[in-house]
Amino acid sequence: MELSGSTAIVTGGCSGLGHATAIALREAGLNVALFDLNDELGAQRVEELGSENTAFFKVDVRDEAQVQAAIDGAKKAFGDIHLCVNCAGIAPAKRLLDKEGNAAPLDGFQKTIDINLVGSFNVSRLAAQAMASQPAHGEAGERGLIINTASVAGYEGQIGQTAYAASKGGIIGLTLPMARDLAPLGIRVNTIAPGVMGTPMLLAMPEKVQDALVANVQFPKRLGQPEEFAKLVKHMFDNAYLNGETIRLDGALRMPPK
Repeated sequence: MELSGSTAIVTGGCSGLGHATAIALREAGLNVALFDLNDELGAQRVEELGSENTAFFKVDVRDEAQVQAAIDGAKKAFGDIHLCVNCAGIAPAKRLLDKEGNAAPLDGFQKTIDINLVGSFNVSRLAAQAMASQPAHGEAGERGLIINTASVAGYEGQIGQTAYAASKGGIIGLTLPMARDLAPLGIRVNTIAPGVMGTPMLLAMPEKVQDALVANVQFPKRLGQPEEFAKLVKHMFDNAYLNGETIRLDGALRMPPK
């Protein structure tokens, strides 16, 4: 499939990795549907990216009805959907037991799993349903690509990352069986597992905290750039033989316990 003229859904598309992805996809000529919760920022992003080829939908990725309505809206605005990039997520930190020996609240763990893992699955399944009804492209019969966002924490979760690491490990585990489920329909599934990326949330941390994170990156010795995540999204779309894979984007980082 050609990048230019295709349509993409980007969850969490108004900030961080999702925003960088939306910019890159628009520059490549795609229509982009932003799924996010921030109305004000959504309107700003549509204005920045161009209202003719960008639309914002207020979506809680956990909510089936909201996601379905947004997909229907994206199809009405732009036609067939060819790419779904799931970037929406949260990254709380909480030790299993605090210094007084109190157990971490269950609702915090549940919320992280619900947004990061269940939310990604929810959007993916409904996007796949939309893609499956579309005409196939090319000799191979391609219909679309789903890209989920995991993390190196899904492999090497640090202290305090039980919920986050479990949610991202679940996304890694989803990748191959989801790709196998959708292969007969011409829909591919891949996952990106970023390392320490220079998103606004991380850049707001004290400089010495950033330096400590970068210290474990092998090369290049710096934070990853959201634009590099977006470049990998575009390559995955362009490379039709890339399927069922989780690719680490981390400068050979291996996370220590803390």
